[in-house]
Amino acid sequence: MSAARANNNSDTYKATGVTLMVFGVLYLIDKLVHFASMGLPWVMNKDNFLLYTAVIFLLFKHDKSVGLVLAGLWLVLNFGLITALLGTMSAYLLPVALLLIGIILYFVAAR
Repeated sequence: MSAARANNNSDTYKATGVTLMVFGVLYLIDKLVHFASMGLPWVMNKDNFLLYTAVIFLLFKHDKSVGLVLAGLWLVLNFGLITALLGTMSAYLLPVALLLIGIILYFVAAR
């Protein structure tokens, strides 16, 4: 049991370290080159940092639950962006997708 816990902490530290390094590199590049002047203002958008963190945690952490929760939070917080990208179809697609994912997670956890 303690070996699994130590491995989980190691994964968390690794994912957190990579996240902090990526944020540092992004801030440094932004100070040197300015993403906005290159036509990429979305790179330093505060909302996207949650998405970057979610992707890093999904890549580096064995337990994917933290990455999935962060990605879900990003989706909920950027609901307007998602609906704008999907158009009129998104009015029904995203709520149905959220319901289906919630039902699947509930039944997986109940097993």
